[in-house]
Amino acid sequence: MSKEPQRIAKLLARAGVASRREVERMIAERRIAIDGKALETPATIVVSLRGVTVDGNPVAAPTPARLFRFHKPQGLLTAERDPKGRPTIYDRLPNGLPRVVPVGRLDLNTEGLLLLTTDGGLKRQLELPSTGVERAYRARAYGQVSQAQLEDLIEGVEIDGIRYGRIDANLERRTGANVWIEMKLAEGKNREVRRVLEHLGLRVSRLIRTSYGPFELADMPLGAVDEIRQHDLVQFRKTLR
Repeated sequence: MSKEPQRIAKLLARAGVASRREVERMIAERRIAIDGKALETPATIVVSLRGVTVDGNPVAAPTPARLFRFHKPQGLLTAERDPKGRPTIYDRLPNGLPRVVPVGRLDLNTEGLLLLTTDGGLKRQLELPSTGVERAYRARAYGQVSQAQLEDLIEGVEIDGIRYGRIDANLERRTGANVWIEMKLAEGKNREVRRVLEHLGLRVSRLIRTSYGPFELADMPLGAVDEIRQHDLVQFRKTLR
């Protein structure tokens, strides 16, 4: 572990305690302390987690990052908790998993591959647009669209003042009044796929994320979780910008 001075929120995220945002909330609730004294600001600079406690419990030193695949069903929020009481991914994850945070989000009605990691630094690295990690989706939508319209998305598109980057989209097949479309993109803005397809006059009825970087959903059963091999994770991280 680096001995360079860093913000405590970053180190706690790296140790898998919680996301940086969640750590900041925990500090505001005075749940995090150093040598028994509650922290007052997430800007606190430290060189290690020695003496740091969360809810009175010592924080273990970071271990190597772990990455899991989860086949998220529809109807689950990608959040730790919901003020409205709706079910979240954590209600569905099996017992025995370490503390994990999601890489990116899938909205309530989107299903498919959701990566989970024990390492806040890896989460951020995989989410940053500058890293350029490609995500792939399959969408079923009602309406008419041509391959030519989809190919125009390769140049990106602006919708309601928001610029969406390059999207590689292909018409997979038509089934009655519905179309299945495959899409690949590297940014992953909030509800990007749905908004772009709605912009083309389509109504999305099903959206499945099929891959994130080299990690694929494949034939993974709905609701299942498995771990990416450490060797594969290490090799992948070497390819990131």
